[in-house]
Amino acid sequence: MGYSASFLEPQVLAGINGLVLRARGIVEGHVTGLHRSPFHGFSVEFAEHREYSPGDDLRYVDWKVFGRTDKFYIKQFEQETNLSCYLLVDSSESMKFQSKGSPLSKWAYAQCAAAALAYILLNQQDRVGLTIFSEKVLTHLKPEAGMPQWSNIISVLEQFQPLGKTGLGGVLSEIAERAKQRGMVILLSDFFTDLSEVEKGLKHLKFQRHDVIVFQIVDRQEVTFDIEKPVVLRGLEGGATLAVDPAWLRRAYQTRFRQFCLQLQKICHDSGVDYVFVETINRFDKVLREFVSFRARCGRR
Repeated sequence: MGYSASFLEPQVLAGINGLVLRARGIVEGHVTGLHRSPFHGFSVEFAEHREYSPGDDLRYVDWKVFGRTDKFYIKQFEQETNLSCYLLVDSSESMKFQSKGSPLSKWAYAQCAAAALAYILLNQQDRVGLTIFSEKVLTHLKPEAGMPQWSNIISVLEQFQPLGKTGLGGVLSEIAERAKQRGMVILLSDFFTDLSEVEKGLKHLKFQRHDVIVFQIVDRQEVTFDIEKPVVLRGLEGGATLAVDPAWLRRAYQTRFRQFCLQLQKICHDSGVDYVFVETINRFDKVLREFVSFRARCGRR
């Protein structure tokens, strides 16, 4: 596919333009932005009062409180700040799967999703970084602000093709060590790996107080197993080759796949991580708009 088709077609761009993806938690930033900071400053959102100290700016004295108590109190506000977002994109070999009915492979869909998320966050003055991984971290682009960073992210996304196994446990721990500053971590993967290792990695990130969002990207055929004729299945990450009759395997497969997804969803819920199940037949701008609306209704954690 060409550049625009692989990442952001005009109609997708129109669908996400204007969205605001706010961090649920308090994040650390250095310049004025859209997210609450743990550092008190003088901004638009009132936080609390404190007693006046010599040298405080008299503009922030609460005169109504003075009238009631005959004491001077200063209004404190929560400083609005930007965040650092770490986009983690799975480029393991299973991500290249694309059934006949799907417009994009899982990898191409993850590329589009990462590009869309980076575009939104950079437009709201946040810093965005990118990590491409399979069994280990393949490349890491540190978070930067400004739209030139979007070009950097696109350039990195274009350099990779799905290859190798998925090894999320070590990857998430490495990112937790790199990302010392609290922020947002967005993970795009099919999660075809050891979920116990995923759980450890997610808990490590939450221990670092990051706002973590998981997008599980799957192909529709991986959900339905709607294969009509006997086929030879080959594992995309070094698995065995197996001849099967889908008719007798379908029900058992669907049950196992559903259990796998529910297990991942439970891990995310128990870890305080937002979980989004995405099929590649769905346009990402619609998925993202619904998700942002959901977070707005739920409020910050």
